[in-house]
Amino acid sequence: MAAAFLFTATYIAIAIRVAMYENTMQPLVAAPAPMATVAIFGASGTAGDGILKSALANPDIDTIHVVTRRTTERMRQGVDAGKVIVTTHMDYLDYSDIIDSLAEVDAVFWAIGLSSIGVDEEPYREIHVDFPVQFVTQWLAAGAKPGASFHYISSSDISEESSAMWARVKVEAENELFSLADGSPVRVIAYRPDYIGPTEEEAHLGQQVLYWFFAPIGVAVKATQIGEAMMEVTARRTEHANGDRLGTWKIRKYSDAYLQRLQ
Repeated sequence: MAAAFLFTATYIAIAIRVAMYENTMQPLVAAPAPMATVAIFGASGTAGDGILKSALANPDIDTIHVVTRRTTERMRQGVDAGKVIVTTHMDYLDYSDIIDSLAEVDAVFWAIGLSSIGVDEEPYREIHVDFPVQFVTQWLAAGAKPGASFHYISSSDISEESSAMWARVKVEAENELFSLADGSPVRVIAYRPDYIGPTEEEAHLGQQVLYWFFAPIGVAVKATQIGEAMMEVTARRTEHANGDRLGTWKIRKYSDAYLQRLQ
């Protein structure tokens, strides 16, 4: 009983502190950077579906290249609306057959990933490190558009010294991607969210409960908020350099700024 009371009191105290936290940022004064054409990898997953939903609602985006192994209803809706081009791609260690069509995108939103539960380190590293590293390598070699950006979904609470395999791999991915873009005409930004809540259309009851439990204490974001943050960071090209990392609070902050700018 005492433990439950202490937990509840602590939860409420943290929630109140989070609610009182000033999470606004200065509005964008200059004209936003171009964002007419973007690419999304992993749009069939939880985070990617939210990014795609946000991109479809962005009036500044004319074309969304979705690179995927399987299509979803949202992708098909985007195709019907004339805004989405779906490219079915199976080998994520070789992009030679699609790279030319992506050379002129203004931003790449990368949401490919999987849970580490029951997965060995080698396949986990291949998906989270080798897949995006190979893409950025070939993207740069194909002449990526100067000023373009690559937005990589990483994870919170990661470090090179972590005892958790997935945490070390995510840091490895960030460092390799930052190194590739160093000195190039593009920049890589890493996003480190805590719990990611699916879109309303995709969320089941358990996921909704988890989101509404974690959100009041500041350790959850909606998948759509990640997409909104990515688009706001793209628009604010001069505010973030290659190698920057954005945690949950900054993701929420940029999401709010994006929504306020579009009002």
